[in-house]
Amino acid sequence: MKNIDPLDEKHFQVLFDVGNFCSINAAVALSKLIQKKIDMKVPQVKMIPMDGIADLVGGPEKVVVCVFLRVIGDIPSNMYFIISSESAKNLLRRVMNPTSEDKDNLFNDYELSTLNEIGNILMGSYLSSLADFTRLKMQASVPTIAIDMAGAVLTYGLLEFGHIGDYALTIDTAFFEGDHEVSGHFFLVPDPDSLEKLFHVLGVPFDDY
Repeated sequence: MKNIDPLDEKHFQVLFDVGNFCSINAAVALSKLIQKKIDMKVPQVKMIPMDGIADLVGGPEKVVVCVFLRVIGDIPSNMYFIISSESAKNLLRRVMNPTSEDKDNLFNDYELSTLNEIGNILMGSYLSSLADFTRLKMQASVPTIAIDMAGAVLTYGLLEFGHIGDYALTIDTAFFEGDHEVSGHFFLVPDPDSLEKLFHVLGVPFDDY
């Protein structure tokens, strides 16, 4: 596997354009879902080693909510939407009246189903935007949700899909409704054979790495 870190300014701009395009469309999808205007922070976009995902979301022992799915088509990949349990509660308050106890970071079945559907809508929006941007064919599997420590949910996702690449395209963003913030992390982890194709389509000369 070639080393793709660090990216130069040109490559970063390409990835930023992808992330910004995807985030704007995801904010629109979320706004339609909760029927309120949603503002969005400028996303932070980068490529990181796969083993750096847990640290990016707060560490392997950080309790998170993770919605993940398998991407099939031109660039087979795994996709994750990860938010902290606190952000998940905040998001649920925008959509419904949660009944579980905040202090234990617990979610009932209905709340988990709601979060899974929100994750599905947001990731579907990101995936559709990425497909439009790259002109690649991408189709998502049925999403699965898990709440656990970050290290555990990532391991479960790998066992679930059985495929994993070495690097992840990360898009970190935050959505606002009034003064309320919901921060989320999107990770696209292309299979090893898919990464070169993705970079080629994005106009990033993979042979440079």
